[in-house]
Amino acid sequence: MQKPKYHILVCTSSRPTGQQQGFCHANAGVEILMRLAEEIDDRELGGEVFINNTGCFGICDKGPIVVVYPDNVWYGSVTPDDVDEILDEHIEGGNVVERLLI
Repeated sequence: MQKPKYHILVCTSSRPTGQQQGFCHANAGVEILMRLAEEIDDRELGGEVFINNTGCFGICDKGPIVVVYPDNVWYGSVTPDDVDEILDEHIEGGNVVERLLI
């Protein structure tokens, strides 16, 4: 297995039972995950960027949450429209998207 340059975690409020419910799920967490997956594929970044959905990070008032490792950058109040900016600026450009930082 190839180790990714970046690993992006997206809260989709997934529960141990497999149910998705909660703040991030209700506020487009799944759509953010899907948009990231599509853009990563379109940009041919699949070998460099891995993406996973997560359960609750426990800071729902700041959700939806997107975390980028190994940079340990936490983005909050992310919308599907922010996906391109995160990929353009952070993943491809190396610059943190300051307005979304938690």
